[in-house]
Amino acid sequence: MKLTGKQTRYLRGLGHHLKPVAMIGKDEVSSNVIAAVDEALDDHELIKVKLQQGCFSARQEVARDLTEATAATTVQILGKKILLYRQSKEPRIALP
Repeated sequence: MKLTGKQTRYLRGLGHHLKPVAMIGKDEVSSNVIAAVDEALDDHELIKVKLQQGCFSARQEVARDLTEATAATTVQILGKKILLYRQSKEPRIALP
């Protein structure tokens, strides 16, 4: 899903206060991490993922791998945190 600039800004505002629901460490992007992120996206639509010290992959590479595996959209990459969005079948977030 391609987001407009206005939608991206809106989602970044909503995601500012979120706590990370998934942590990526030395195992990088494994099938367990993908399953956890996929389930969290089904439950919340907008989630934050944190890269820990043990993760040696580039954050853009991790974001790309997660978005391809879960059919999500990367909203923001800021520091060691990645904000992901995927609209569920029953949308909870009304995009502008």
